Amino acid sequence: MRTIDVNSDLGEGFGPYEIAPDETLMPLITSANIACGAHAGDPVVMERTIGFAATHNVRIGGHVGYPDRSGFGRRALSMSLKELELETIAQLGALSAIAEHKGQKLTHANFHGALGNLSFGDADVARTLIAAMKSFDPTLQFVGLPNTEAAIAAEDANIPVIRSFLADRGYVEAGRLAPRGTKGALIKDLKSVEDRVANTLASGKLTLLDGREVPCEFDSVLVHSDTPGSVELAMAIRSGIERAGLSIAGYKV
Repeated sequence: MRTIDVNSDLGEGFGPYEIAPDETLMPLITSANIACGAHAGDPVVMERTIGFAATHNVRIGGHVGYPDRSGFGRRALSMSLKELELETIAQLGALSAIAEHKGQKLTHANFHGALGNLSFGDADVARTLIAAMKSFDPTLQFVGLPNTEAAIAAEDANIPVIRSFLADRGYVEAGRLAPRGTKGALIKDLKSVEDRVANTLASGKLTLLDGREVPCEFDSVLVHSDTPGSVELAMAIRSGIERAGLSIAGYKV
């Protein structure tokens, strides 16, 4: 039976502040994208999140973002390609060191917020980020949106791509999300999310905001951990996967 991974962005608290129910979510997912201390997270939060993942046999990866904690990595920063290259390596290095301290290893990486959005459409940025990721660890897989510059760069670099579906976000094209704030960009009704997961995975077609259906295959579904009711969202996503006749399991390493 075909399997589907369930991934989530976790470890996005800081000090005593928590932004998501990481420990409660962990048994409901199969791979965790952990903040590396730039857009969110700190060494203690990273270690704790890695520990939760190890307890539930969840794969761990680096969630690289702009160094902008106050903006939660959702504001575009003016950074050169060299700065982006070294920022990626530094962030992966920080998380990897703590993972090794806990007897664990990173198996994937991806990019957060405004940096992720930039990598989807800017070929130079995408190639820079992917090359830095491969330079740091050539065994890392890339979890991200298919049909984007980042996915193309990863494929060109012979990096396995785990094609991720954002089931609670509206798409205007395959690989292109509707900007936050526009009508239909955020899907909050859990039944709608569950139906969307079931129909998309079963049919291999993604319904866009304008009603068009385009071919689009996925290997993983993302749970937005900072969404209110994220635990219920995870359960709806899991139900949708099962309705599609698929089983839930982590991607192959």
